[in-house]
Amino acid sequence: MSGSFPATPELQDIQISSTHPTFISTAHSGKRQARSRAAQMWSISGSYAALSREVFAPLFAFMLKQKGQYESFTYIPPVYGDARGDVSSCTASAASAGDTEVTVTMTGTLKEGDYVKFASHDKVYMVIDDLTGNGDLSIFPDLIADVAGSTAVLYDDVTFTMRMVRDDQSFTRGAADLHTTSIEMVEVI
Repeated sequence: MSGSFPATPELQDIQISSTHPTFISTAHSGKRQARSRAAQMWSISGSYAALSREVFAPLFAFMLKQKGQYESFTYIPPVYGDARGDVSSCTASAASAGDTEVTVTMTGTLKEGDYVKFASHDKVYMVIDDLTGNGDLSIFPDLIADVAGSTAVLYDDVTFTMRMVRDDQSFTRGAADLHTTSIEMVEVI
């Protein structure tokens, strides 16, 4: 792991995607077989507004330090790294890999669309139903690993462990010596 992606400057625009591979086989009779792999990953991409060389240079240096797809790093997406709900504490009870609900003890509310992470592993999950107070927190995707009892649920400054999608990184120097670039990263599990 080679550090944390710079928090500033922020992406001008951001796209967060979920990839959940499914294998489909259709017979000549029309019958379909589908298999889902438990390998959901988040992808984040975006571009930066035109930046001065002073602001741009450290950002691009960090991108190059990743050695293409080789290194991994942490990234907190602007806006989406924090819960929309008013949650102030959240602890998970024991849960098993494959579960889609985790019983939590919570003060406040987590809202559907919030990202959460369990302190016991690096995978990021999305809350798929609002929950206020104690109860079963519905998440996507299924848990990839067991969660021990009394595990903290992280809901603010949720860090995604990422890597670059491509081995090549580039930028454009435009008018007034301003630089633009974009980034594509994918979750490392």
